Amino acid sequence: DLVRSRGLGDVYKRQGVVGANPSRLPLSIGDPCLVSGARSVCSMFEVFGLYLQAGRIDVGFLEGAQIDRYGNINSTVIGNYQTPKVRLPGSGGACEIASLAKRILMITTHEKRKFPERVDFVTSPGFLRGRKERACLKLEGGGPEAIITDLGVMKFDEETGEMILTSVHRGVKVEEIQQNTGWDLKISKDLKTTEEPSEEDLLILRQLDPQRIYLGK
Repeated sequence: DLVRSRGLGDVYKRQGVVGANPSRLPLSIGDPCLVSGARSVCSMFEVFGLYLQAGRIDVGFLEGAQIDRYGNINSTVIGNYQTPKVRLPGSGGACEIASLAKRILMITTHEKRKFPERVDFVTSPGFLRGRKERACLKLEGGGPEAIITDLGVMKFDEETGEMILTSVHRGVKVEEIQQNTGWDLKISKDLKTTEEPSEEDLLILRQLDPQRIYLGK
């Protein structure tokens, strides 16, 4: 009753899956194949309370409409909150993952509109305005570790929490990445070319996604 009185009834009812072992690659997080063979099927409230808040989630994978220079994610609105250009789905649990998972990895396309200097709305916290601010809030998770895009890989400064370009994919120039970023992106002094996947890596990916749902044709 307490949960429902706070407007969290839907979260309490929604299905959560722990230790999924799907027989095929799921089409989405709501795909029924995630249930078969799973270790636990429970409410999302229990997943958050018993697993995420308890510090049992090592890695969280996130994406958003916008990601800024400190790894903050926006999946709520584009533009002013009261009169937005676009209203988006919201957190859907991403805020809890960003706050509590030990490591956060982000995978997204690299476009200027996706990488503004400051997000229009902080749905899920990265390092906010720096590592010290995240530490002051005493968020249990370690915060964002890396962002992997179709152009390169960015990590975060150990002192400030600001995003740094650490690796460029083969055939991509730094200028192209800078042009698709909404601020003067810092470049690592030890900038590398991203290591290409091995034959074993490619084989595993093709076995996981034989229908090319995510890999594409």
